[in-house]
Amino acid sequence: MKRLVTIAVGTAILLSSSLMAGQTLRILTWKGYAPKALVDKFEKQTGIKVELTYSNNEEMIAKLRATRGGGFDLAQPSQDRISSVQAKFKIYQPMDYSKIKTSEFIPSMLAAVKKNTKVKGSSYAVPFAYGTSGLIVNKKLAPYAKDYSDLLNPMYKGKISYRLKRPTLIAMAFAKGDNPFAKYSDAKAYKKLMDGVKADLIKGKPLVKNYWANGDALLSMMRSGEVVVAMGWDGGGWKLHKENPNIDFVAPASGALGWIDTFAIPAKSKNVKAAYKWINFIMKPANAALFTNESGYGTASNGATALLSPEKKANFQRSFSKADIDNIKWYPPVPAKLEKIEGKILDLIKSE
Repeated sequence: MKRLVTIAVGTAILLSSSLMAGQTLRILTWKGYAPKALVDKFEKQTGIKVELTYSNNEEMIAKLRATRGGGFDLAQPSQDRISSVQAKFKIYQPMDYSKIKTSEFIPSMLAAVKKNTKVKGSSYAVPFAYGTSGLIVNKKLAPYAKDYSDLLNPMYKGKISYRLKRPTLIAMAFAKGDNPFAKYSDAKAYKKLMDGVKADLIKGKPLVKNYWANGDALLSMMRSGEVVVAMGWDGGGWKLHKENPNIDFVAPASGALGWIDTFAIPAKSKNVKAAYKWINFIMKPANAALFTNESGYGTASNGATALLSPEKKANFQRSFSKADIDNIKWYPPVPAKLEKIEGKILDLIKSE
């Protein structure tokens, strides 16, 4: 009986693949997000031809606006670039989560993307690849640095660096125990919070070696020991750790800040079934691990970390516990009026 069931399941899979043979899946994506090895594997398994168009957020929006959501079957915009665009231009279709193998996703990431891409009760994406910013710390010279507040710690005077950009404002607000994202709908409350951050950063200016603008310059200062605590990206910290085990990326206690790119289905997709097949295919842990091994970016695939190459696996395991992953603060869409508030705050910090 078991053998008959196995034969029946195998026959069903073969029949499904044969029915989709000869079809084309048109993906609008970022360069490197669909490795050739995975495309070849998918095409062999399904008989579906994959056609890739490389783009970025601005171009994705422009292409899909021009066709009112046509021309592609699957797109990969950043999650903070979906809801406002969808509300205005209606270029995506609601995600049918019943067609997604949700067990393949890290629950906190799936929940965050559902929330941040919601428009009138419907959500429009699922998470794929992500990256974070937090602390890069020389643990030998700054063994107690654990949160963004250490960028204001007199203990590290003259050996601190960060960018004077909006992520630093957001990070400092979280370190104060507040949630700036929760105030996005209240410009007055947001400005009050940012005024407090401004005062803290102005007071802390004598502690800062410099405000870095170039990632390579930051890495150079960390290598030399000129800087021992900095705000920076995970990949930069891991690069330095490979050279010097004393230096590493640290997920801050109040939460790393994260960007996340998604899968979204254009409104006029001609091959929705193939789009869901690709999502479920690439989110399988073994396939997601292959992507991370090639790109260095983490994914929302639940279980992929265990299958990474030893070096990549060690990076994620050192820097992120499960609690750290669940505590990542994902950037939601930014209201234009808040960008103006932040711009004025940053100018005032520079001028003091």
